[in-house]
Amino acid sequence: MRFIVSTLAFMVLSFHAAFALDKGEHRTVDAFRHAAEVQALTPQMLQMGVEEFLALTPSKYREITGERLGLKNTIKLKAAQKFLKKELKKSNDGITKGLYILLAILGLAWLAMGVKSDWSGSDWVVNLILTLLCWLPGFIHALVKMKDYYN
Repeated sequence: MRFIVSTLAFMVLSFHAAFALDKGEHRTVDAFRHAAEVQALTPQMLQMGVEEFLALTPSKYREITGERLGLKNTIKLKAAQKFLKKELKKSNDGITKGLYILLAILGLAWLAMGVKSDWSGSDWVVNLILTLLCWLPGFIHALVKMKDYYN
């Protein structure tokens, strides 16, 4: 049984390491050019980093370029920012909702919680303790906390 648990833990961590987004990676908005919401942006916006673009407001755009954005382009900017936030949230980690539930059933929800939260916070520790005490409280805790990781 320990072999199976350790093998599953190794597979999940390997999967996370191989496919999860690196938090320190500097991607530009241009990587999302395929979306209609992003195609309407100016070339200056496309060359921005993702974090810089998400923090962009019409007044900051005016400070950077010296031009007013206008109502139509402001709406396009906000739509592109909303789309980009949704895409980043979707591609946050390689653990799907189905895999999360499977790991919760197997008593390894603490592992999925740790990977989803980059091992910060205390949710995964609480779940580990609850799972060690008895499987059912850990499983219930995992299902309750699932809403924090998936919409």
